[in-house]
Amino acid sequence: MPVTGYTLAVSWSPEFCRARTSDSSEARQCSGRSGRFGFVLHGLWPDGARGWPQWCGTDARPTGAEIAAQLCRSPSARLVARQWAKHGACMTRSPRTYYRVSAILYDGLRWPDFDRLSRKPDLTAGDVRDWFAAANRGWPPKAVGVKLNKRGWLEELRLCYDRRSMPARCDRGRFGPADGAAVKIWRGL
Repeated sequence: MPVTGYTLAVSWSPEFCRARTSDSSEARQCSGRSGRFGFVLHGLWPDGARGWPQWCGTDARPTGAEIAAQLCRSPSARLVARQWAKHGACMTRSPRTYYRVSAILYDGLRWPDFDRLSRKPDLTAGDVRDWFAAANRGWPPKAVGVKLNKRGWLEELRLCYDRRSMPARCDRGRFGPADGAAVKIWRGL
């Protein structure tokens, strides 16, 4: 499937860790012993005309050093390796290139104060998009997808890029709820 753009999925760690603080398989991210995480890199996904290309065949495997270099952005070695196998192999021939591009995009982002935003009365998906766009020059709010769980809590942002890795309007599937939809942000307290 031809690649038409990219999605940088960043997960809101406090919501992910909400029920996992004592889960040993998620200890790096959720126990607090490695610090507290805000947005973490879930993965960089190629977009196609009919969805996300996935599980492309490859013999390339990431090295331990390549995985370790990602752990400040994505605090799960299992997730880092899986994202290469599931999405990265559909974008490039080497894990090193996939992780380098993911890091460049993630490290180039600025994060607004989501603790402060979470306290805003009547918080909406549009507020989340606007705050992110205001912190990141050149990002239009329509390029910021919002993913909520069934209870209306923020789970993830899906940042939409064109084929040149420039912010681009999200399609309906990645955009998520309308701007007026109510949002709650768990602070992990």
